[in-house]
Amino acid sequence: MTDTAEAKTVAADTDIKSSQMQTTSALSADETERLGTEIVAALKTVYDPEIPADIYELGLIYKVDLKDDRSVEVEMTLTTPNCPAAEELPMTVENAVASVPGVGVVTVNIVWEPTWTPDRMTDEARLVLNMW
Repeated sequence: MTDTAEAKTVAADTDIKSSQMQTTSALSADETERLGTEIVAALKTVYDPEIPADIYELGLIYKVDLKDDRSVEVEMTLTTPNCPAAEELPMTVENAVASVPGVGVVTVNIVWEPTWTPDRMTDEARLVLNMW
């Protein structure tokens, strides 16, 4: 499998993206696909405590980087900087991703750009929240 020199990026739609600079990955294509699928499934188990939808479908996960050493970096946001779950949600995300067999160290970073808006939600989240 070819990949970027720095990291594999598992996008919110689980596509693996790479830059123009290609190298051989330490992870097989099957293992990368399995980890990507299982990481997304783990993210879908984490719910915002005030909203009855998971953080993945809400569009709070901006990026997941799966690196050759199996470490994972997650960039996520919150619905608002004053979110009451601001302290616990990143730790919950870290624990969920770390529970995936084969995943190494997990780092979760909160980002504020781009600002989250309801436009980032999937149709599934809109349906759960009666936003049709």
